[in-house]
Amino acid sequence: MKPLQHISARPLTRNLCLVLACLALSACQEEEAKAAPEPVALTETALSYFCQMNIAEHGGPKGQVHLNGHPAPLFFAQVRDLLAYLKGPEREADITAVYVSDMGVAKNWDSPGPGNWIAAADAIFVIDSPVAGGMGAPEIVPFAQRADATAFATRYGGSLATLDEIPAETVLAPVDLELILETPS
Repeated sequence: MKPLQHISARPLTRNLCLVLACLALSACQEEEAKAAPEPVALTETALSYFCQMNIAEHGGPKGQVHLNGHPAPLFFAQVRDLLAYLKGPEREADITAVYVSDMGVAKNWDSPGPGNWIAAADAIFVIDSPVAGGMGAPEIVPFAQRADATAFATRYGGSLATLDEIPAETVLAPVDLELILETPS
């Protein structure tokens, strides 16, 4: 029987540090890979996800959803439609980013702008306002600044909400076709 030899802790400590460093680096790479994609500028050829109609032909705020593994975002001609997609049960892949038009800097209702996107999670929305979106349904109007959202709600009606505060029934309930809606100027 061989006598027990003294084992140095130095190689074990060095190996443990090396393993921990590798784990930390791989975690950083995973976080970097999970960074949200940037919003894509709206073009004249962009089609709305649900109806496949040209978005540029419809006024009001727009939205885009980026999905994991998809090279281009899904565009929505109306923010209400985008929110229905988010709050609905079916999706093709994991969502990596969601952007909406900032109507506080939009030229006007008919021209919300090709690149004034804000993260939907950061937006303040005006809900329950009797205004028509691009597809004719009641719209949920996004703003980057609370003051702009408040001014809109004061003029057109409605209340303010964050993305998480918007009730699912606000976007998933049937649209009242008898409702008279205004198109903001």
